[in-house]
Amino acid sequence: MEPNIAPNVAETAAAHSGPIETDAVIVGAGPVGLFQVFELGLLEIKAHVVDSLNYPGGQPVELYPDKPIYDIPAVPVYTGQELTDNLLKQIAPFEPTFHFGQTVTTVQKQEDGRFFVATSKGTTFLTKTVFIAAGVGAFEPRTLKVDGIEKFEGKQLFYRVRDPSMFAGKNLVIAGGGDSALDWTLNFVADGPNKAESVILIHRRDGFKAAPASVAKMRELCDQYEMQFIVGQITGFEEKDDRLTAVKVTGSDGVTRVVPLDMLLVFFGLSPKLGPIADWGLEIDRKQIVVDTEKFSTNIPGIFAVGDINTYPGKKKLILSGFHECALAAFGAVPFVFPEKKVFLQYTTTSPKLHKVLGVETPVFD
Repeated sequence: MEPNIAPNVAETAAAHSGPIETDAVIVGAGPVGLFQVFELGLLEIKAHVVDSLNYPGGQPVELYPDKPIYDIPAVPVYTGQELTDNLLKQIAPFEPTFHFGQTVTTVQKQEDGRFFVATSKGTTFLTKTVFIAAGVGAFEPRTLKVDGIEKFEGKQLFYRVRDPSMFAGKNLVIAGGGDSALDWTLNFVADGPNKAESVILIHRRDGFKAAPASVAKMRELCDQYEMQFIVGQITGFEEKDDRLTAVKVTGSDGVTRVVPLDMLLVFFGLSPKLGPIADWGLEIDRKQIVVDTEKFSTNIPGIFAVGDINTYPGKKKLILSGFHECALAAFGAVPFVFPEKKVFLQYTTTSPKLHKVLGVETPVFD
């Protein structure tokens, strides 16, 4: 089930002969990449957006579209899907062009100062600036290393939850010790339309890398016999008629127990892969792009990095931090897009020019 996409906003670009000439190419259509469109649009900088997924939203939509996000300013609670939908509405006046289902493979500086950008599907650009908003890179879930179990992936074995209703009324085994594992465990135990028939949580040790409140709630539910928690690792499985019927769990005591199930959910975290980004000549530190904190520029003038993909002293991987970075990066791009233009800070509340760009009427105050 793919996420909903706002109409007239996230339209994929039509076929184009030769490189597309543009002001900016944004690599990544997650929340930070989408907001980068907005900040560039206020400065009349046109953008094309490329993403390896087939829809916008990045990590929040790919991994937890229905989970609440509480730290977006002035919005008490958003799901990942709601945040994406509203960002798409916000950037609609700037008519960005999206190129989904493709990865940027090449970024090369040209003699005229622009960048030649190519994707895995053969789309090419000549752009004055590049904004890398690729989150943690081309992320992939860490998989369960049990020979032969991969044949059940997408049927009974899942590494992400896209449609919680699929698991309602099922006997679930959930493996992992982080926030995702605990959050989905609590979600499927709780009364509601997605309540599972039974939930067994499996983790290799009794300690967790998750919110203490979630761990405490899980232990409380175990005490109330609402669910079970088993310390151990999945080392095998049983099947019948090509269906997964149970997993074998080996405990620290060396004893292997058979745990029946209908569905297996595995949350071992993400394995970030920079992919082609690592070959673009950028300064990299621990799989993150080094930037300054004035313009969020990389070591290559004209290339900027915003969001979780970048690093600098004091960096915090929060969506709201990425939004702040987008604003400064947009102003940093102006000299590359409009070399002769002086740009002054204006406010969307009072600026007639920005109201015109946004397509709204300037209010009249008595």
